[in-house]
Amino acid sequence: MALVLAGLATVLGSGSARGAVPPAPGWDLKWSDDFNGADRSLPSAANWLIDTGHAYPGGPANWGTGEIQNYTANPDNLSLDGNGNLRITPLRDGAGNWTSGRVETTRSDFKAPAGGTLRIESRIQMPNVTGNAALGYWPAFWALGSPYRGNYWNWPGIGEFDIMENVNGINSVWGVLHCGVNPGGPCNETSGIANNRACPGASCQSAFHTYTFEWDRSVTPDVLRWYVDGQQFHSVSRSQLDAGTWANMTEHAGYFILLNLAIGGAFPDALGGSTPTAQTVPGRPMLVDYVGVWTKGGGGGTDPTDPPDPTDPPSGSSDLALRSGGGLGAAGASGSVVTLVSAGGANYDGTPHSPQTFTASGITRTYNGGATQFDLFVDAGTTVANGQQVRVSYDRTGDGTWDRTETYNYFPTDPVTGYEHYTQGKGLMASTGSQGNLVNGKVRVEIWNAIGNGSSTVGVGNQSVVHIPFG
Repeated sequence: MALVLAGLATVLGSGSARGAVPPAPGWDLKWSDDFNGADRSLPSAANWLIDTGHAYPGGPANWGTGEIQNYTANPDNLSLDGNGNLRITPLRDGAGNWTSGRVETTRSDFKAPAGGTLRIESRIQMPNVTGNAALGYWPAFWALGSPYRGNYWNWPGIGEFDIMENVNGINSVWGVLHCGVNPGGPCNETSGIANNRACPGASCQSAFHTYTFEWDRSVTPDVLRWYVDGQQFHSVSRSQLDAGTWANMTEHAGYFILLNLAIGGAFPDALGGSTPTAQTVPGRPMLVDYVGVWTKGGGGGTDPTDPPDPTDPPSGSSDLALRSGGGLGAAGASGSVVTLVSAGGANYDGTPHSPQTFTASGITRTYNGGATQFDLFVDAGTTVANGQQVRVSYDRTGDGTWDRTETYNYFPTDPVTGYEHYTQGKGLMASTGSQGNLVNGKVRVEIWNAIGNGSSTVGVGNQSVVHIPFG
């Protein structure tokens, strides 16, 4: 995997952190983080999940790439620097073991609106190290399709956009699309469809540069574009891929964004032999000034300065965020939680018990033949053996009859405080009825504790999302 704006992009070269996310005339800022905060503090837990260890639980070893470092939440590896940057620092102990940092956005619904454009951007200084001292360094700024969460074995079909990759201190930025099947397939895996170029002006390692990705659905065919300091260096058109590959990559709830600094692995090894070496120098950080997500045109997305009424039905989007107050609709400007009452030691597997219920009404959409997908943020705190469960129901005509219900296997959370991802990857337990077009229809999502002796929480607002199979 990496697991191996146009003129509107602001050209930023050398210099220190700038603080605020820069304005982008003509674009609507949907989400951002400028990493302001005290030195050695962790990045915002509302915005970022910290990955730790050598793999996702149950996922491919060494994050699927052969990288060797252990990711930690230690401020020595991952923290704000007090000057408006996120600082990710690889370290090596006396025994030769490497540690580093990796984060991913809590949100996983970043997606180009129908008829519009998505823009993801970050201003980054790569680790300032070159030559033999840099062998094995692998900084990256990238995005993965949301269905990867909770599955970890569906790559590369769910899509991966590598917005900035670099290895071994080479003065070059790589932009890569991963898709289809592995090995081979339409994206030539595991290499992907890639291009690279030197950073404009000062080298990638010696200065901050701005790395931008656009997913443009305002043109026919759709196109993906990569930029460094506003200069386009890579693109992939929908016409280059078969319809099924493109659909698998784009017709899900969206993407989450990642920042990491790996050591060793398939990509650095391909360009530098077996890495790292005894000459590789630890302690050279990647600095991230900001990350921003914008959209332009189309009918999707949410303006954080004007959050929608949670009772409003969704208009064009197939991605329905769980809203406080029991609504389903566009994601809110901030996150919060709702509580699931304890199952009290009883077994409510398959039967809603005092559920939290979220609904959207007045929906007229065409069934696209797909399946329901979801990414729910759930947490049982330190409670042992709790299991949250979800049922999604569709009333096609709004007459009060649920024409299709889908109950998914419950999700047993771990006894560690912090959000976990409950996705459709747990599998469908039972279903009734069939799908069809929605004509003034209704969607309902019910979540409850199926087992256990403690309460749980579910993230709402800009946290949990359900993707309905309607175009």
